[in-house]
Amino acid sequence: MERYPDNRAGVFVRQEGGYDAFIPHPLPPPDLVFDEGILYLLSKADGALARLDGVTQVLPNPDLFVAMYIKKEALLSSQIEGTQASLQGVLEFEAHIRPKDDINEIQEVLNYIKALHHGIEKLGFSPLSLDLMNEIHRFLIQGTRGSHKLPGRLRHVQNWIGVPGGTIQDAVFVPPPPEQVPELMKDLERFIQSHDRTPTLVKAALIHAQLETIHPYLDGNGRMGRLMVTFYLCSKDVLTRPLLYLSYYLKRNR
Repeated sequence: MERYPDNRAGVFVRQEGGYDAFIPHPLPPPDLVFDEGILYLLSKADGALARLDGVTQVLPNPDLFVAMYIKKEALLSSQIEGTQASLQGVLEFEAHIRPKDDINEIQEVLNYIKALHHGIEKLGFSPLSLDLMNEIHRFLIQGTRGSHKLPGRLRHVQNWIGVPGGTIQDAVFVPPPPEQVPELMKDLERFIQSHDRTPTLVKAALIHAQLETIHPYLDGNGRMGRLMVTFYLCSKDVLTRPLLYLSYYLKRNR
């Protein structure tokens, strides 16, 4: 039974356990209206992305620059999820120096780097698909503390977001029931691969929001969502190298 009226994003539906799960509507949303202010900001963002992408064309060793940038982003994205590893610890581990940081937490950062490289490599010859998302997720959490949480597979139980030790009835947000996740993810895949007229940056934001709303995995949803922004922009040739990351901004503005 729906307890709340429909809105543009989706509906809350009462579940048998007495909690309300949010079911997002398939994308694209109803016609988006961009006023002059939004169009101005989109133009500025497009220009900033072009300048960022152009940086790699003039650097003497762009691959080295990108590699360090990826490490920093992997670290910040993992820290948002509670990982306490440091950049020094990651670099020491890669240099075969025993770091002071927890090895398990360093492994989560290294897995993020592997997942990013795998995704970028696959995008060179295959579309951004649900199968690829699952592959990336497997790279992301396999061999970490979340390795028992179905790496590379959609969840088959209900999850929720709330305070540690809380119950689903006290949750801040409850994603869709597990039986709806496969079809919702197929809808998302169709939107990603569609050739509609939604501006690329807006579409990247919608993809990120939809993935986070579905919360399709038992672990790693936040990191997957942030990775998807980069993968989508690279798949649309907005970026030639994976240089745009959101984690620094998100970490500062939580």
